[in-house]
Amino acid sequence: MEFRISEQMSIMDKLNILADAAKYDVSCSSSGSSRSGDGKGMGNTVAAGLCHSFAADGRCISLLKILFTNECIFDCKYCMNRRSNDVPRASFTPDEVCELTMEFYRRNYIEGLFLSSGILHSPDYTMELICQTLYKLRTIYNFQGYIHVKAIPGADPMLIQKAGFLADRMSVNLELPTAESLKQLAPNKNRKNILKPMRQIQNGISANREELVLYDHSPHFCEAGQSTQMIIGATPESDYQIMSVAESLYNKFSLKRVYYSAFVNVNEDKELPALPGGPPLLREHRLYQADWLLRFYDFTVDELLTSDRPNFNMMIDPKADWAVRHLEQFPIEINRADYKLLLRIPGIGVKSAKRIVRARRFANLTFDDLKKIGVVLKRALYFITCNGKMMYPTKIEENYIVRHLTYQKERLPFAADGMWYEQMSLFS
Repeated sequence: MEFRISEQMSIMDKLNILADAAKYDVSCSSSGSSRSGDGKGMGNTVAAGLCHSFAADGRCISLLKILFTNECIFDCKYCMNRRSNDVPRASFTPDEVCELTMEFYRRNYIEGLFLSSGILHSPDYTMELICQTLYKLRTIYNFQGYIHVKAIPGADPMLIQKAGFLADRMSVNLELPTAESLKQLAPNKNRKNILKPMRQIQNGISANREELVLYDHSPHFCEAGQSTQMIIGATPESDYQIMSVAESLYNKFSLKRVYYSAFVNVNEDKELPALPGGPPLLREHRLYQADWLLRFYDFTVDELLTSDRPNFNMMIDPKADWAVRHLEQFPIEINRADYKLLLRIPGIGVKSAKRIVRARRFANLTFDDLKKIGVVLKRALYFITCNGKMMYPTKIEENYIVRHLTYQKERLPFAADGMWYEQMSLFS
């Protein structure tokens, strides 16, 4: 099917509009794929080959991040590109996206493409345009670099499958944590239409892995997996509800990442919160920290939060928050604790826990040894002993520990209202 899009606007004008329109989509991951090029095209997706820069808001990027179009038939109350907004509209052609990607890559500005889109005419119409773009980029322009593309909920499953064989990663944005919130703020969308392509992508990845075991030269389907994004703070869900949804997505859909996007109020709508303190960036930060604990530290949501205490303490990180609420498990003897228990100690990460396990095979460790290993003792000292002794005389009491962990010199660089932070430089 041949599509025609108005070319009256210059490609630079389109780029200015559609790159700016993509800035609220944070799930633009650029890793997880190690497919190398065949030497006949341009680029590869070897994980170590991706370079990174920082956007004005501090986010790490390495991709040409654009919308195919900011035209949209939907009227989501939180979205700048909603149908009812009077904003400049633009749409690329497939060849324009291909040319931009190749020219940016040749200049070493990017290592890949992140392509999302509003809904132009219909989900099928938009997804067909995206597939046409990816097909041309791969076959005509011989681009073998990284591509992350958004699957359009409601599009024909055949189009989703076609895109999966052309992209390295796909994502379907959950948008809001609950079906009730989605119905309130995005009445044109429904949870079923969003979860359906997620399941299709998951099944496609699993089937493709089985084929690759049998046939080495089978085409790859979303080798870098899939991800999603939730908007945080637009609706009243607790941290417990949000993290429970994320945990369910990881378990049921094998997602690589769940991204959390602090709500930025870009529209005047009575259904949206006023947010006098600005976007909840500190809360977003805590949710990312908790997400890390789920994926790499063997925590569950029910351990981190409960219905009685459904929100994180914004003054300390979620791991420390868990520790001070479970002081009956502390102090932990460093020379006897197993690996999983070591991971529960604030100030000890995955690498330092592994180093402790290896090092204590040869000798009992001291606090000086822990410092050399990389343990953050100013955080860990309240929770550990070495050879039966604590580093300093201290109280195993929640208020005492929280007060010392949040001592002025140890606080994160957030403002007093807890809603703002600045990007740190290399020399901070």
